Amino acid sequence: MPKITFVDSSGEARTVDGEVGATVMEAAIRNAIPEIAAECGGGCACATCHVYVDEAWVSLTGKASDQEEDMLDFAYKVQPNSRLCCQIKIAAELDGLIVTTPDRQG
Repeated sequence: MPKITFVDSSGEARTVDGEVGATVMEAAIRNAIPEIAAECGGGCACATCHVYVDEAWVSLTGKASDQEEDMLDFAYKVQPNSRLCCQIKIAAELDGLIVTTPDRQG
């Protein structure tokens, strides 16, 4: 299983297993990762699973869709590497992915 590391806003890192085909948000929820609220359950209908994708992984995670970009307008402190982790599908090549959560969601 690909490993995904979540770094919270205080700098604490937690590495979890991610199931291929699931989303990064689902891996976060299954492992009680703090600072990922995921209020809409992964429907790209809120911005409470906002993460910053580590620069080394931006090209592998892909570009946000138009719908995701629209939802990111509601996120806190959006940066060029911002993504909603409900929209990042876990694939084998994402083994080692690092994402950081902002200090608040929404």
